[in-house]
Amino acid sequence: MATRPDEAKAAALEATVARVRERIHGHEADELERFVRRYYEHVAPEDLVERSGLDLCGAALAHWSLLRVRSPGEVKVHVYSPNVEEHGWECPHTVVETVVDDMPFLVDSVSMELTRHGSAIHLVIRPILDVQRDDEGELLAVESGNGRPESLIHVEIDRQADPAVLEQLRVDLLRVLGDVRAAVEDWPAMRQRALEIGAELAQRPLSDHGEAAEARELLAWMHEGHFVFLGYREYDIGSEGGEDVLRAVPGSGLGILREKGEQPVSVSFQELPPEARKLAREKNLLNLTKANSRATVHRPSYLDYVGLKRFD
Repeated sequence: MATRPDEAKAAALEATVARVRERIHGHEADELERFVRRYYEHVAPEDLVERSGLDLCGAALAHWSLLRVRSPGEVKVHVYSPNVEEHGWECPHTVVETVVDDMPFLVDSVSMELTRHGSAIHLVIRPILDVQRDDEGELLAVESGNGRPESLIHVEIDRQADPAVLEQLRVDLLRVLGDVRAAVEDWPAMRQRALEIGAELAQRPLSDHGEAAEARELLAWMHEGHFVFLGYREYDIGSEGGEDVLRAVPGSGLGILREKGEQPVSVSFQELPPEARKLAREKNLLNLTKANSRATVHRPSYLDYVGLKRFD
């Protein structure tokens, strides 16, 4: 007699919990059971029922191991192709596991990077857990009501065997998740800069007051939630060897344009043709264009560039 999908999922979870309790005992077993049930809570039945309790247990325990110790703000990424001999469980796909403070854009950004690598996505498990830790980052409890939200992402992609490919994917995901954190953490500061610049435009005399008003309206519109701020930086224009250069103003970078040891002179500006670089000295206030690089956060579209000039 066929069982309904929810009954089949419940049976698969019980088999998984039984496997957990075969391996782990005492207080940790109770914590792990809560973790496993929460881990698979929102996974569709069809993604669980064809897998053995051993493999479901192995996947959950692997992510639990990654979760057990994490410093404040640390981004953890594990990329591997499970096999019974090495990992105690198996999967037909390569597995990506992440642990990070919960924040917007995580799943979208991870999926974008995996797609950029040409990997098809077969399964996504995305629990958000209430996690309590001690001062050393050691896990004390999950779902106790006394912790902070941490996001776990389990993604299965086309299987890869080359260790170099797996390591490059791990490095690229760390970079992308770092961009997400920077953009989210600096979001309030970037919105505030939009307000401040709008106020400056209202006070400073400009030859074209119509353009200044238009720029203020655009900044207000962006601030009101119609624009996803990802990065902000100020530049001063100068000259080196008879050619214009843009020099980043130290300490001005926010979001994905935070200072990360980059060259003080904008390399991308130097790569523009001379006629394009000359536009930097034209007296237009507002510049709107598409950047030549795609976003690593939220959506895989080319970045929108909003430039406002300051005049002496």
